Amino acid sequence: MTAVASPADAPRQTSSAAIPGVNPWLVALVVSMATFMEVLDTSIANVSLPHIAGGLSATVDEATWVLTSYLVANAVVLPASGWLSTVFGRKRFYMTCVALFTISSLLCGMATSLPMLIFFRVLQGMGGGGLAPSEQSILADTFAPRQRGMAFALYGIAVVVAPAVGPTLGGWITDNFTWRWIFFINVPVGILSLVLSDLVVRDPPELTAQRHRRLKAGFKIDYIGFGLIALGLGCLQVVLDKGQEEDWFSSPFITAFAIASAFGLIVGSIWELRVEQPVVDLPMFKDRTFGIATLVMFAIGFILFGSTVALPLFMQQMLGYTAKLAGLAITPGGFAVMALMPLVGFLVGRVQAKYLVVFGLLISALALWHMTGFNLQVNFSTMVWARIFQAAGLAFLFVPINTAAYALIPPEKSNNASALLNLARNLGGSVGISVAQTLLARRTQFHQARLVNHVSVFSPATTRMLAGLSRALSPHTAFEATRKAQGMLFNIVQRQASMLAYIDVFLVLAIASAVMIPVVLLMKSNKPGQGGGAVH
Repeated sequence: MTAVASPADAPRQTSSAAIPGVNPWLVALVVSMATFMEVLDTSIANVSLPHIAGGLSATVDEATWVLTSYLVANAVVLPASGWLSTVFGRKRFYMTCVALFTISSLLCGMATSLPMLIFFRVLQGMGGGGLAPSEQSILADTFAPRQRGMAFALYGIAVVVAPAVGPTLGGWITDNFTWRWIFFINVPVGILSLVLSDLVVRDPPELTAQRHRRLKAGFKIDYIGFGLIALGLGCLQVVLDKGQEEDWFSSPFITAFAIASAFGLIVGSIWELRVEQPVVDLPMFKDRTFGIATLVMFAIGFILFGSTVALPLFMQQMLGYTAKLAGLAITPGGFAVMALMPLVGFLVGRVQAKYLVVFGLLISALALWHMTGFNLQVNFSTMVWARIFQAAGLAFLFVPINTAAYALIPPEKSNNASALLNLARNLGGSVGISVAQTLLARRTQFHQARLVNHVSVFSPATTRMLAGLSRALSPHTAFEATRKAQGMLFNIVQRQASMLAYIDVFLVLAIASAVMIPVVLLMKSNKPGQGGGAVH
């Protein structure tokens, strides 16, 4: 078909979210600072939970609400962040989120009880929920389409590297200082971000004009839609975060939250499609490319967070690594992403975005398939290179998919697009973590049951192993040696069952990567380096 020029492209190239005279790259660096800290906070507290529980006289299970409360508040604010940016002005909304995130981080570090910490974490999650969508839309409006790939590369570094280094950084801070400093470190970064944002960021003229027009015409606040969507997403986050811990639907607590989530999301979606000024712009999914990009972003979150949870657990539980050593094995993957992002940003201006995404998914699938060959004798360097292999694929996903998603979106829709894309990534991450944890628990039981069938007193191999273990324990009495040998054999079976469960997790993540490849190919083609040109 002939090329079709998009009217959205011209405004994007002439209008900028940077104050005149300010280098756009300075804007990108400034807005990425707060987003990095916000994404970091989704994982930095994980390894500090025992210390938090001990310091606040609570159990570790009770302390997990420190994580859940943040994720729930984040999920509630994310879908409405585009609407809130339009109502209050994007710069004002962004700076309000930075201020709330910074102040609540300080209060989290000063909390003297668990309920107080959970309350401040809710505030922190509400502030953090608006940061990533605001940054993404600011970058989309600051850079011309030919430069947008490089700008999104900086954003991708923040999103990919932060959850990878979070547990390691959290463990180091907790070991060398106290758990309170995992929150205090946000404060100077937040203050610096606030000052610099005020100096270099502005709302583009067309967004300001759109806001004034809508306010003049009478801005209706969709309380019902916001309430229903918040109920649905908030309850869904609780189900995903607490499901495995509560044994899923055998728990009345999880069942009640699942029903509430389904009600909120179904009724809320119907309401948002009918209301004149919706909080969540669901009709945006009518655009095939944006809809597919959002689905792929969900899959990216699923793969990234699922593997980021599974790999450290594998190294600590199966290989006996300390938290610090596990972090050192994962961190080079973050450096690989940082090294490749500029290259990907360069390629986005010259290669079809969807083909880069296909390449990234293929590399990610092969890397995860490679991990299914792990065993209990795998060494440190193998773990490092496996993570670097996977990270190379992730580097080719975030930048092209964001570029493709914004390619045909008009400037006045950039806030809504950012909100939906980041919501998809966060939900995908929550589902990925939940699936990984559930698979590890259930598949370990499954494999253990199968392996035990082959461990029988009538099996010559079992008899020989028990005899050998008993001889190794010869200083003990015959009865004690036999009992200890049986215990050692059971531990061997458990370790092998757990190893097979980890392989299953890596296999599921590999399949998830591979399945998305044909879906990406359904996206519309656009001329590289142009926002809406050459649609086929």
